[in-house]
Amino acid sequence: MAQANLEQQLAQAVQQLEVDLSPQRQALLLQYLAQMQRWNRTYNLTAIRDAGQMLVQHVVDSLAVVAPLQKALQGREGATIVDVGSGGGLPGVVIAVACPHWTVHCVDAVEKKIAFVRQMSGVLGLANLHAVHGRVEAMPPLQADVVVSRAFASLLDFATLAGGHARPDGMLMAMKGRHPEEEITALQSQGNWRVKSVQQLQVPGLDAQRCLVWLEPADTNSTVA
Repeated sequence: MAQANLEQQLAQAVQQLEVDLSPQRQALLLQYLAQMQRWNRTYNLTAIRDAGQMLVQHVVDSLAVVAPLQKALQGREGATIVDVGSGGGLPGVVIAVACPHWTVHCVDAVEKKIAFVRQMSGVLGLANLHAVHGRVEAMPPLQADVVVSRAFASLLDFATLAGGHARPDGMLMAMKGRHPEEEITALQSQGNWRVKSVQQLQVPGLDAQRCLVWLEPADTNSTVA
């Protein structure tokens, strides 16, 4: 797909998603896409090779969580986001571009993928983006306002492995496809986290179901709009 077409498609998606993203920040996302394509030839960051498909299925799909995160974190200045099982930085890099006032940690156990994220922090000039190599369950707590996962694990495994990285008043947010009824049932068997809400998403250009599953500590009485 020609660069001009990518620019137009991204601009339309930004408008549809109602994300406040300047042309300069949109250009950073396209630069990230180009770097992903380049590194993909050697490091196999993603099975998708076509630039247009990568834009929709990776960049725009990740961008779709920005507005919900911003709404959930209203009133929290300088929030910390932890993206577990981040791979090549999805959605962490996209969140870091869209929300430069937040600190974003991308965590993955695969060194080559974290090396790419580390490179993106420098190439894109993202001082708020941090690449962390290691197993999420073996790390000291990162004290996140929200721990995010995309295609990382079941809800129960996500909560078990990554729940310790949330602040006492923090949340977990899992990006899912269809409504994960069986995973929600399995999660209810443990007492530390519970489903607060399931939020349907419309991803521009993507003909597939998407939803966000918000988890909160089981002993909290707080609510998130």
